[in-house]
Amino acid sequence: MVAIVVAVGTARSWRASLAGAAGGLLVLAAIVVALGPALERVSLQPLRLVVGALLLVFGLGWLRKGILRVSRDGWMAGGVGYEEVDEDGAVSGRFDWTSFVVSFKGVSLEGLEVAVIVVAFGSAAGDLPSAAAGSAVAVVAVGLLGALAYRLVARIPRRAMQLFVGAMLTTFGTFWAVQGTGATWPGDTWALAWLAGVYLAFSLGASRLATGWRAQRARSAPAALELLEEPT
Repeated sequence: MVAIVVAVGTARSWRASLAGAAGGLLVLAAIVVALGPALERVSLQPLRLVVGALLLVFGLGWLRKGILRVSRDGWMAGGVGYEEVDEDGAVSGRFDWTSFVVSFKGVSLEGLEVAVIVVAFGSAAGDLPSAAAGSAVAVVAVGLLGALAYRLVARIPRRAMQLFVGAMLTTFGTFWAVQGTGATWPGDTWALAWLAGVYLAFSLGASRLATGWRAQRARSAPAALELLEEPT
């Protein structure tokens, strides 16, 4: 939850990302209050499939833009606070509904999984209040960790951050979508690590390849212009 909110906030819009996180937490709280112990019987498989597919759409779109922009402008272009107009026509400063939706889905799904685990352990031990208190402490601790990590994440140039966030969202999307079909990953949650490595390696290779193509086009353009200007 924290990784998605921090990454999306740094790459796109903090206001929209935090609003999406708050909305996801409110919806999650309402579900927990309404269902209570019955939450243990909720099937997460369809939700994982839908959210995973949607995150794949967003993640691959951001990944494509990140690769193209890094190959065009380099890694250091567009630092924190850099004003720009996206290819979608979205100007920095306006409310970013894409960031809101991504953070909302990530927080609500991850939070629902945590809630199911907490209810299951609390019910099994016959002490649901203690399990809820432990989960609350964990949420606060990880939230503080994310707040401290923000300064480090914010130093990453905007172009590079968009590429990394695209790879991360694509990783989560792939992981959840496959889980939603009923299949299991080798190593369970550890599969996120090698999935992220695969997508990141692909992104770096694709950006380097695109940079080479752009350089080749830039070299060939003057030569073609000289041929056109030669007298016949």
